[in-house]
Parts: sequence; structure tokens; C-alpha cells
Amino acid sequence: MKTAEVQQLPKTSGLVLHKAAQYDLLLWLLTLGRERNFRERALGLANLSPGESVLDIGCGTGTLAIAAKRQVGSNGRVHGIDASSEMIRRASRKASKAGTDVAFQTGLVESLPFCDGSFDVVLSTLMLHHLPGTLRSQCAAEVRRVLKPEGRLLAIDFGTSPGEKGIVAHFHRHGHINLSEMAAIFRGAGLQISESGTVGIGDLEYLLAVSPCCDASAEQGAH
Repeated sequence: MKTAEVQQLPKTSGLVLHKAAQYDLLLWLLTLGRERNFRERALGLANLSPGESVLDIGCGTGTLAIAAKRQVGSNGRVHGIDASSEMIRRASRKASKAGTDVAFQTGLVESLPFCDGSFDVVLSTLMLHHLPGTLRSQCAAEVRRVLKPEGRLLAIDFGTSPGEKGIVAHFHRHGHINLSEMAAIFRGAGLQISESGTVGIGDLEYLLAVSPCCDASAEQGAH
């Protein structure tokens, strides 16, 4: 059973949540009491297959990563990273209790601690709205880097309108990020948007994006 790898990280301008014991309750509230449905919907959209390698960025307390591991099976591998050491410790305890082999470690989405082309799938759920504009672009570039050719990204986030009041606005200082903004960010990193829409829970929206089958610059250099 893998244990959590907790490291001292450089300071980030993204929002870092430290109250891990309250995080699962907060997620339950933000998904209108449908956290299990949200998790099942997310994994359905990701369309994971046995043997795939998966990275969950901003994994929180690890519930989605643990569920993803069950889908990819013993021949697949799942990593979860979060900037909060408290989240990573709680995620590791959850995985141990569930008897699930998931590697959790602290890490920043703007500097992912993995080699190029490491993953078939990257999951980003309810995380992008925590990042200011510059970090969103850096995160997208890192996602593109660690995805294998034709690897895919699933991003889910809140589509809250600017100025809207409510529980989302109360808890998240970086506000909303709607579909058009998400699409622009990941297109800018070189990913191809294949699908997008509403999740069917609250104002959650999603997009699926695919990494090109080859590096365009490398292809040009070959001619």
C-alpha cells in the first residue's frame, strides 16, 4: 500500500484549502448533497479503461482518485496531487482504509512533478476556479505536457456568473470559470476540445479535451 508523500512546496498564488476534515462536507454542500452522483458522473465522462494511467490534480481528500483506481484495475495506476498536505494525508488514510493502491503526494498544478507523457487521463474537478488567471494557463500547459499523445483531460467546474451570490461565492475567492473560459485556456495549451456541456448537478459544467497524437513542432522539424 502506497503512503502519502508530503513535501514542502514553494508558495503558490492559488487558493489552498487546509481544513481537510471539513472538505468532504463542503463538497457535499457544493454538489447539493449529490457528491456520490457527481463522482459517478465524472468517472462516466472520463470513460476510464482498465490499465490506464490517471492523474487527479487538486485531488482534495482523494475520493475521486480512489474511485478511479477501481475502474482502471490492478494493471492501471492512479496518482493524486494537491497543494495541501492536510488533504494528502487524509486522502492516503482513505485509500489505506479502502485497501486501494493510489499514490498521493503534495504538488503544484503549475509545476507537476511528473515526466512528459506520463498519463492517459488527467482529471481536474472543482479546482480551476481556485487559480488566478496566470496559473490557469500554466496549469493547462502542464496538463498538456504530462498527457500521452491522444491522452485526454476531463475538467469540471462551477459556471457561476460574475457577481452572483451564494455558497460558491462565499467559499471561493477566485470566483467562477465558465465553459468558454475553460475551452480557451486548454486550447491555448494545444489541447483539442472534443466535448463539453453541463454535468446535470447545480451549475457544474465540463469539458473533455484531447492531446494531439504528435508534437506539431517536432512534426515540422521532421520535414
